[in-house]
Amino acid sequence: MKPIAAACVALLVACAAQPPVDNPSAPGAMRPDVDERREARALEQAESECAKQGKHAVSQRAEGETIYSCAD
Repeated sequence: MKPIAAACVALLVACAAQPPVDNPSAPGAMRPDVDERREARALEQAESECAKQGKHAVSQRAEGETIYSCAD
C-alpha cells in the first residue's frame, strides 16, 4: 500500500510542477488579429466617451494592458 501512495504523491507533485498548457481556444490566444480588433474597438469607445466631454483619448500601456484616458 505504501508504494502505491508514494507513486500517487510523486505523480501529483510531477503534474503540479508542469507549466500551464497553452489554451488555443482562449479568447485572443494565438490570434493577433483578434487582439488588434479588441484594441481598435476599445480605442473607438474611448474616443466616443472623450468626445462627449470635448476631449480626445490618450492611451498608455501598463503591465501589458492598454489604458485609455481623456486629455484636453
